[in-house]
Formats: sequence, structure tokens, C-alpha cells
Amino acid sequence: MDGTEVGTKTEFAYRTLRQEILDTRLMPGTPLKLSAMRDTYGIGWTPLREALSRLEAEHLVISSANKGYTVAPVSLEELSDLTNARRLIELPMLADSIANGDEAWETALVAAHFRLSRCKPPVENPEEHVISDWKERHEAFHLALLSASKSQWLMRFYMQIKDQLRRHHRILAITPGLAASKGPEWRESTTYHALRDALALAPHTELMNAALDHDVDRAVALLGAHIELTKQVFVAVDFNG
Repeated sequence: MDGTEVGTKTEFAYRTLRQEILDTRLMPGTPLKLSAMRDTYGIGWTPLREALSRLEAEHLVISSANKGYTVAPVSLEELSDLTNARRLIELPMLADSIANGDEAWETALVAAHFRLSRCKPPVENPEEHVISDWKERHEAFHLALLSASKSQWLMRFYMQIKDQLRRHHRILAITPGLAASKGPEWRESTTYHALRDALALAPHTELMNAALDHDVDRAVALLGAHIELTKQVFVAVDFNG
């Protein structure tokens, strides 16, 4: 097997495992046994080891001498830290993106908002495919907002934070929150109202319009409020079930 073939298989292993972790099909704390993964994914030892090393560098996987590799855990403490980091990165990126946004940026933003508007929020339908579809369109909308920013480093940090937040959102709020939807008091619960407000289209529409108007102060204020709404979801789920 030459270096090119090894590199291709390593890339496949890396992308496969990374997607499994981000989509929480491999749950936080799951042991990553090489023999089991080789059988499940049909990937050899060397590509798996190299892929796991890359994922460890991204803090998606952790390793220890006694336990080997496991999927990195999530916690409310880390979620709070990530949310604060999100504010520090996204708010100046949005201001920069609006300042540099051209007609192509505006067109892409409107298109991303349209795609989001055509997807029902999972608060009304908590099936797995609905959650995944909404998350993909929601992330695409926020990426479109920030895409005209000139800072490559801030974009790299943003992508890292976004990926970590995806796991934390799913495990600590979205999935457990929606699990309560089977109960008879669901629509009267604090969790329902927090999720409904955080996932609603209207704040995203306001944010888009402010960005298209090149109203930096309003857009930054709206994004900050949107991030705060997200934090309220975790408080609601944590204390109210």
C-alpha cells in the first residue's frame, strides 16, 4: 500500500468518524475500540489510528493510557465556555461581514434564509431527520451571515466552536428538551417556550434584514440576543426537564 492510498483511507476514516461524532451517532464518552471500528466501518488499523490522532487534536476525541480512545465528553460548564467564546468570535465577525458584504453575499444570505424558512423547526416535530435537517439549514444561515468577514483566523475559530456547540446542543438541550414533547403538558412547559423562541424563524428574519440594511449595530444586537436565547434553552432543560 503506497502513501497515497494510506492518505486516502486516513481521510475517509477521519471524515467518517468526525461526522459520526458531530451528529452524536457516536455519543460523548463512547469507547472507540479499534477492532470494533474496523469491523463497523471497514477501515484498517493505520488509517483509524491516524484519524483518531487528528480528532484528538480537535478535542473531539480524548485518549488515556488505561482506556484508550473515547469520544470527548460534553458538560454544561464547557457549554457555557463555548457560548461565551461564540459571542467573542461571532459578533465582530458579523460586523466585519456586513462591512464587506457585496451583492453576492446578500444573495447567498437570502437564499440561506429561504432554505431555513422551508424547514419546520423540530420543536413541532422532534423526529431525528427533522432535527438534523433543521440544524444543517440553521448552521448554513449563520455561516452565510458571517461569510463576508475577511478574517481567516476568526473563521477557523468559528468553525471549531460551531462543531463543538453542535454536539453540546444536541446532547444537553435539543434532544432531551424535545423528548419531553411526548408529555401532555409539553406546550405549557418552560422548555417548550425556550426551544420555540430559540428555534423560531422570526429572529433570523430580523437578523437577515438588519444585515441586508447594513445596520451593524442592530444586527450585532440581534445576534447577541439570539445567542442569549440559546443559553436560556439549556437553563430550561436543566432545571425543568
